[in-house]
Amino acid sequence: MSNNRVLWLGQDDPPSSFPPVSAALREPDGLLAAGGDLSSARILYAYRHGIFPWYEEGQPLLWWSPDPRCVFLPGDFHVSRRLRRELRKSTAEVRINSAFPAVVRACAGPRKSEQGTWITPAMIAAYESLNHEGWAHSIEVWESGVLSGGLYGIGIGKAFFGESMFSATTNASKLALLYLANRMDAGELEILDCQVVSGHLERLGARTISRASFSDQLQTLCTPAKPIINWPDAPLSCRELVPH
Repeated sequence: MSNNRVLWLGQDDPPSSFPPVSAALREPDGLLAAGGDLSSARILYAYRHGIFPWYEEGQPLLWWSPDPRCVFLPGDFHVSRRLRRELRKSTAEVRINSAFPAVVRACAGPRKSEQGTWITPAMIAAYESLNHEGWAHSIEVWESGVLSGGLYGIGIGKAFFGESMFSATTNASKLALLYLANRMDAGELEILDCQVVSGHLERLGARTISRASFSDQLQTLCTPAKPIINWPDAPLSCRELVPH
């Protein structure tokens, strides 16, 4: 991808047609390729190699691999004393994959700080297919029987790739992140990918690592490339998740 030119992928090109992530542009940061499709095979290949789709309605399908990468590693998630107190008083519970379409659509809803959404109807359909296939998952926070927050993403091997999250009530998305942090601390996951750094994530303990380091870790964590299957069937109370 020399001369700041982005590789165009045809819909019939195999998933392995992506260029190496080291070829991504510096400006805009991480833009690697355009085109292709949102087939499960292409999306899964992309994630295993540190690439993700992001585009807005009216744009071509764009593929990204920014440098550095924002992640949580085991032990990174920071639960402040205030957050710990608030969560211990909460009656919320966490459920897994009980309302995946609702979580994705809530994440696609309008936000005060943004115009439009990158979670297009085509993206929603693609990730719902991945959910049916056992690759995409929703971590949901329920309060009094109402979905109040959560996140969704893709799990491959020991890596979870977070896509988006929402909160309709205070601390709801933090509780969903805490659930995944607990999975990492238990050794069931080894990395939570957050894609792009933000102040909110940094305050919760997220760190940045180089794209090269991230890609190297994925070669081990996503091999063999199999879905995460040991999700709990029963809801977990907030008190079960809060560290003592």
